[in-house]
This record gives sequence, structure tokens and C-alpha cells, in this order.
Amino acid sequence: MFEKFQLKLKKPSLPNLGSLWMLVAALGFAIMGALVKMGAEKFSSGELVFYRSAFGLITIWLYIYTKKLPLATPVIFKQMSRALVGFASLVLFFYAIAHLPLATAITLNYTSPLFLAVITNFMLHEKPKKSLYICLAIGFIGVSLLLKPSLTGADWLAGSLGLLSGIGAAFAYMHVKLLGKANEPDWRTVFYFTLISTIGAGLWMFFDKFHSIEWQDLPVLLGLGVSATIAQLAMTRAYRTGDTLVVASLAYVTVVLATLLGVVWWHEHLSLDAYLAIGLIILSGVISVRSTR
Repeated sequence: MFEKFQLKLKKPSLPNLGSLWMLVAALGFAIMGALVKMGAEKFSSGELVFYRSAFGLITIWLYIYTKKLPLATPVIFKQMSRALVGFASLVLFFYAIAHLPLATAITLNYTSPLFLAVITNFMLHEKPKKSLYICLAIGFIGVSLLLKPSLTGADWLAGSLGLLSGIGAAFAYMHVKLLGKANEPDWRTVFYFTLISTIGAGLWMFFDKFHSIEWQDLPVLLGLGVSATIAQLAMTRAYRTGDTLVVASLAYVTVVLATLLGVVWWHEHLSLDAYLAIGLIILSGVISVRSTR
């Protein structure tokens, strides 16, 4: 009888707190998105990807240099694969932004959690709870309702590439999870990703417009690199230590925070259905976290 009484007093289990690092990443990505919007008034997409990556590379390298951390890794091919897939997804996403309404491009890119749910069974041999699939569906409905994407017949190519960016992002996140299982530290994964992105975006700039940098541009470009690096580190930590589909559902919070930044920064107006959409996205995240207790 005493044992039964002890069981009743047993503390409730907690969710995997590693997944909550995605909330930090969401804030970083939302700030990065706001800075991209500011920088786009002057710089092209290729330039923004380059400065985002270059300033991020400098930031993460300074951290590695001061801490005297080793960059050598026994899984260098996995690191290169993750970096190349991630950069390809980024290029496709920026192409979609350039040729589609912004809301449509973002919605197509944020199909990544849905694709991640599909490939999790095959690449990680995991069987997530059915409630997590429901959370992803609720979150995506919320994102679609908030952004209200639209496509015409003439947008089929850009739309296909935008959808492909979502698939690529899903595989990039899966690579991050596999690197975490190989005990690769977050900073090393982010370093190789920013290195490849800087090189790739530098080559991209040869075929794009180039604008000279003035002193007043530095806060935006530096903030872009730092916020992107912090977001990448937090996102990598979340996928490495958290539950894959919980992290994926929490990624939708980025859209909510970016929308709220638009309200505060640019005084954008939200309709009633936008608040409903935000509620659905938050509900999706809360259910996903509670489902892993």
C-alpha cells in the first residue's frame, strides 16, 4: 500500500527541454527576416545571402578561435552534405521570394516539417506519436491562414522550386539530427554550413548586382549575420537534443514572431483571421510539447 502511495506522489514527467531551443531559433530567424526586409531595400538576394553567411562565419569563427575548439571531424562528408543541401535549399527559397508573393514563398518553404515527418520514419527509423502529425497539420493550416498564399498558372516553375526548397530544408534538418547522433557539436555544424554558404553566395554574386557597402549599412548586415548564427546554433541544438517532430512543429513559431515584428516595426495591421491563425500555431506547439511528456 505504501508503494502505491509513493506512485501517486511521483512527480509528473517533463517534456524534452532540448526541443525548446527551437523557440530561441524562431526568435533569431524572425529578427533575421526583419533585417532581410530592411536590407532588401538596397541589396539583392545574392548579396543578402552572402552577407548573412559571411558575417555569420566571422562570428562563429571568432567563438571557435577564442575557445580553441577543433574543426577536424571524422564525419566531414556528412558535414559537407548537410552544408550543401542547406545552401541549395536557401538558394531555392530566395529564388521563390524573388518570383512569388512573399507569403506564398514562405508557405512553400514551411512545408519542410511535413516532409520531415515523412522521412523521419525512413531515415531515423522512429515512429512518432500520431498526435505529433496532427500538430504539424494544425501548425501548417495556421501558417497558410496567416500568410494566405496564392499561385497562378504562370507561377508553376517558381512554385515548384519553392516547394523543393521545403523538401531540401527537411533533408537539411534530418542531416542536422544525424550529425547530432554522431556527437558533432553545434558550433562545428554551423561553421561548415556558413562556410559553404559564404563560398556559394560569393559565386552567386558574380552573376548578380553588386552594391557598395556604406557605414550605415553595417548595423543591418552585422545584425543579419549574428541573428542568423544564433538562430542556426539554437536550431542545431534543438534538433540534436530534442524530439524531431516537436522541433519541427515549434519552427512555425518563427512565422508568428515575424508577423508580430511586422506589427511593431512597420505598423502592419492584423485581421481577425490572422489572430486565429496565430492561435492555431501556438496551439500546435503547446500540444506537441505536451505530447512528449
